Amino acid sequence: MSNTLKLLQTNASNPKLWILIGVGVAGVVILAETRRRGRNGKVLLREDFGAFIHRFELQPFPQPPPPAARLPLAGLTFAVKDVFDVKDYVTGFGNPDWKRTHDVAETTDGVVTLLLKNGAACVGKTVMDEFGFGITGENKQYGTPTNPKLSSFVPGGSSSGSSVAVAGELVDFALGTDTVGCVRIPASFCGIFAFRPSHGVVPMNRVLSNAPSLDTVGWFARDPSILHRVGHILLKLNSVEPRRMRRLVFADDLFQLSKVPLQKTVHVVEKAIENLSGYQSPKHMNFGQYFASNVPSLKGFLNQSPNLQKGISILKALSSVMILLQRCEFKINHEEWIKSVKPKLGSNASEDVLAAIKTSYDDMKTLYKVRTETRIALQNLLKDDGILVIPTIADPPPKFSTKKGISSEFRDRIFALSSISSMSGCCEVAVPLGRQDDCPISISLITFHGADKFLLDTVLDLFPALQEQVGVASNNLLLFADTNGDMDASELLKEKGNAAFKGRQWNKAVNYYTEAVKLNGTNATYYCNRAAAYLELGCFQQAEDDCSKAILLDKKNVKAYLRRGTARESLLLYKEAIKDFKHALVLEPQNKVANLAEKRLRKLIS
Repeated sequence: MSNTLKLLQTNASNPKLWILIGVGVAGVVILAETRRRGRNGKVLLREDFGAFIHRFELQPFPQPPPPAARLPLAGLTFAVKDVFDVKDYVTGFGNPDWKRTHDVAETTDGVVTLLLKNGAACVGKTVMDEFGFGITGENKQYGTPTNPKLSSFVPGGSSSGSSVAVAGELVDFALGTDTVGCVRIPASFCGIFAFRPSHGVVPMNRVLSNAPSLDTVGWFARDPSILHRVGHILLKLNSVEPRRMRRLVFADDLFQLSKVPLQKTVHVVEKAIENLSGYQSPKHMNFGQYFASNVPSLKGFLNQSPNLQKGISILKALSSVMILLQRCEFKINHEEWIKSVKPKLGSNASEDVLAAIKTSYDDMKTLYKVRTETRIALQNLLKDDGILVIPTIADPPPKFSTKKGISSEFRDRIFALSSISSMSGCCEVAVPLGRQDDCPISISLITFHGADKFLLDTVLDLFPALQEQVGVASNNLLLFADTNGDMDASELLKEKGNAAFKGRQWNKAVNYYTEAVKLNGTNATYYCNRAAAYLELGCFQQAEDDCSKAILLDKKNVKAYLRRGTARESLLLYKEAIKDFKHALVLEPQNKVANLAEKRLRKLIS
């Protein structure tokens, strides 16, 4: 008999022993629950993916008797982010101290009521980033919802629970709010649809606000038809509207920020509209350069960098204005409560909230002027038939509970994309487009303020063709064609490429270098030279990829490190760019270009 059993037999009648055992068992249960909620970053699948703070059921309004039509949302269920008032529940803003210091709601928010009136049932409130700050979806207070598509990666935020509830098929649709990307980002991380309507068209009367000038109600769905039906109810749209031609405009420079091959994004959309009626031939543009010429108030926010292209720099300036405006308005609305209550905050939220409270900026008129100019610039570009096509996000989702948190480069790249709709107030829809390296792919369609029905109708019309082309792209994608060819012929092509480069014929140079690579894919110079031409064209992602290939073939290729560093700086990957310039200095200690670039970037990120 073990010593433990002997001890139990001897002291079986001792009440203190049983109290001790009970405390121990309770401790085990508490520890298990803590781990279940993921407070220590453990990725454990839960029955509801940890999406909900409260589970309840608000029944839909009764179906009117015949001959009335069936309610449009009958049979559907939805959840709401913990910023919407629901009668008899405290609206918690994702933070226990906020919940503790506020009373239960006396009335249910009008948007929620409108959905109930049209036949949908509400089944609960969802987890969110504290106070609506954050883009990862992590909440140290209530636990982070698990991304149903990628359990080891964050779900995205701040409307994380709503996105997870839809992606995990717990509800048919869900409500969130979008300030700086708070529905678009989690939708792209979880591989579902999200709609950010034109600013101000959906009332937010009983919805907690992060930054009123940027906040909108948004919604998620797995099915474009449900996204469309919910939109018709919330936007109070007419069922019939004259069909308009559609003109898709691809922001080529913004797709350079994304690591997803163009064959899986731009080419998929282009092929999808080829055989659809009502679509003009697609247009391509450098969106950043257009913005630089049409939003003059942004010049005062530019961060000058010789290697940072003007277009990318202007979008980084736009995102910095967006964050500044968010912080200023949050401070105006919530500083008094933050200072008086001193709430306990998770590490992620603490940084953002404290930055907001410490913000001091007197010239709010300039921020609002940038917002107005941004909307006008989009209106002039898109007119009454244009739809801007951009990647929703630039990078795949970060790993769950990364100790270092997300990098400044990641934030810069994601906000450069999300700031376009946030600052213009235009409507945007995130559309899932298959997967790349197991991560969901998402593109966004943006159109002018007030054209919400036009955009919703476009998604419903376009998505079946997109699905078909996603399948074709997945089966046929060939990224590189490396074959053993005639060495003399490849050298001749390289020389032709060099001549075209010197003549500033960048596209022609790319074509020659590409043919040389096809004949001999083991020559680092061909890749490195093509990268130089790509840099001149502003194709930074292709330039980075070519330099990486050159370095794999020749680890002492200084030009490859310099060019990759330049490409990465233009893609806002500053830390990786520093490593490249530093490596170039190891190979050539006297290299002035590398030395100046490294110093400049270190100063920039400090």
